[in-house]
Amino acid sequence: MSRFTRREWLATAPLLLTPTAFGQTTTKTILLGFSLYGMKSLPLADAIRACAAIGYDGVELALMPGYPSEPKQLSADARKELRKQLQDAKLGLHGLMENLAEPAADAVHRANLDRLKAAAELGHALSPGAPPVIETILGGKPADWEKVKDKLVERLQAWAAVAKDAKTVIAIKPHVGNALHTVEGTLWLLKQIDSPWLRLGFDFSHLKLEGVTLADAITSLVPHAAFIHLKDAKGTPAKFEFLLPGEGGIDYGDYARRLTAAKYAGPVVVEVSGQISNKPGYDPVAAAKASYANLAKAFGR
Repeated sequence: MSRFTRREWLATAPLLLTPTAFGQTTTKTILLGFSLYGMKSLPLADAIRACAAIGYDGVELALMPGYPSEPKQLSADARKELRKQLQDAKLGLHGLMENLAEPAADAVHRANLDRLKAAAELGHALSPGAPPVIETILGGKPADWEKVKDKLVERLQAWAAVAKDAKTVIAIKPHVGNALHTVEGTLWLLKQIDSPWLRLGFDFSHLKLEGVTLADAITSLVPHAAFIHLKDAKGTPAKFEFLLPGEGGIDYGDYARRLTAAKYAGPVVVEVSGQISNKPGYDPVAAAKASYANLAKAFGR
């Protein structure tokens, strides 16, 4: 490790597996991030300081309109300052969140491509040595999957071309309420695209609501994943509630061990659902602290 600063290590090694005396691995060095999607109300500098003080290893920036890290709101000077804030806090940049809908009308699709390009440019400006993954859901409704899946392949092939040109991975996330919502559909879609630049964003909370076990979800999907969100959930696909990690029954010790066994090598980031953050009285720092406390033992803290 002596050839790298801690900051460089955090930026380039989201998950490092440590050999034990028995040739197995431990989970002590899984790097844990927090998504600033759950800190919209805070200035970026305050959010970064809070995450560093709590003990997180990195952050995900939310790029949607209205968020302080929306690309068009960040001048060249602001990007330099943001990069310095991350470096001073010794936080890695674990991901960039977008919220795009496909397949969309041609004009919206072109706008989506422009947003992906802008996100990639921001990622390279903030972390030129290791540009972060851009992750997004795809929208739509579960009942529409069969109607939209072939058009979705066409649209995402264009996404993959943008990602290749930008040298930035895009990760698409199945969502219980979206057209892309099943393990089978996800595997089919990734096979059709067949690009190393278009990969999976893994969020077990959505699959849990679909009745998929943690073991099956990790075995089936994590080999295709470039990014992981952590949150909890309860309910059914028809009526569900997202929760902070540790509040919905997911065994995160088992989760961490399975990720290690699967040799996952990407970011692991807490996401606070809008169902929580939009409630009156929501405290983003308290949510980040509670999530960290609930995950600390499982992830070797």
